[in-house]
Amino acid sequence: MTKFSEGTATSEGPVSPRFGRDELARFAAASLTALGAPAQTAAAVGASLVLSNLVGHDSHGIIRLVQYSEWIADGQIRPTASPTVRRQQRGTVVIDGNWGFGQLAAQMAVDVLIAAAAENGVAAVTIGQCNHVGRLGEYVTALADHGLAGLAFCNSGPAVAPFGGAGRALGTNPFAWASPGGPDGPIVADFSTAAVAEGKLKLAFADGLKVAEGLIVDSSGQPSKDPGDFYAGGALLTFGGHKGSAMSVLIELLGGLLTGMGTSCSPGYAGGNGTVLIAMDVGAFVTLDRYQDEAARFREELVTVGRGAAPGPVLLPGEVEARAKLERLHNGIPVSLGVLDGIYGVTDPLGVPQPTPLAARADATGPKEPTR
Repeated sequence: MTKFSEGTATSEGPVSPRFGRDELARFAAASLTALGAPAQTAAAVGASLVLSNLVGHDSHGIIRLVQYSEWIADGQIRPTASPTVRRQQRGTVVIDGNWGFGQLAAQMAVDVLIAAAAENGVAAVTIGQCNHVGRLGEYVTALADHGLAGLAFCNSGPAVAPFGGAGRALGTNPFAWASPGGPDGPIVADFSTAAVAEGKLKLAFADGLKVAEGLIVDSSGQPSKDPGDFYAGGALLTFGGHKGSAMSVLIELLGGLLTGMGTSCSPGYAGGNGTVLIAMDVGAFVTLDRYQDEAARFREELVTVGRGAAPGPVLLPGEVEARAKLERLHNGIPVSLGVLDGIYGVTDPLGVPQPTPLAARADATGPKEPTR
């Protein structure tokens, strides 16, 4: 019996090999270089992918190398392109991704936002001509680390049925936010407005797993637990019924239209992520120290008061990812054999050496990589 839900997948199959963070980052960078990316670009994008693996979001990790190779081959991703600031007026900034890697454009947006919010109190960035940006939580966390409250969202290719429908008319349209949270670090949420991220369906499909009920319908509009039915013309459903659908529509309007990328179901939609990031300088409203102190107190009260009569534990937004990061830094990052087979089908013909699992390295050289 197998079970799959957003963030988890279990099966009775073979144990996934584990890799050190640096080993996977080297492999990802080498793969992207072999696909035509400059060394600096490959290192930045590879590190972003591996960070997703590190915090437990394998759907946005190195599995994306397969998809990126396809997009480079068909011209969707221009591996040598760099983003540029097209226009800036006070606290509003327009960035052109120039159809390069979306991670570069989003990382530029973070840097620009930090400066613009410090000057204006509130700032917003739109990114057009932007390919897949990866995990939005990475960028809002970076904003919160600089004392900013951050929001980010983007539209994406049609894969999701609106409430009451069964046709692909919306993107998975993720949304993320982060806030400074005191000495324990930022409080972060990052989720798809679909009932499950498409990348997690991709993982389940690669590993031969079923999915939970209520996530997808097949091409005839019937509920299904087989991820293959989605890839055969089915559709994802939104989370929370009409509420998730309404939120996804907002992201289409702002992420699609403010960036010039278009809405997912429009004939002129060119793919990619129409991305918006917004930052608020906490210090423009209250002192950062006061906010941090009260946020830390709220964290404690939320856990103790919120537990009530339940056994707990109460989990704060981002806590699952924080625990995954600690565990994977210590024990290595697991990558399933099915995912590895798909990646090696791309990288082996390019002559990229396969990464060495931790157990194999320990057998050859002694103890595995230290915790970082």
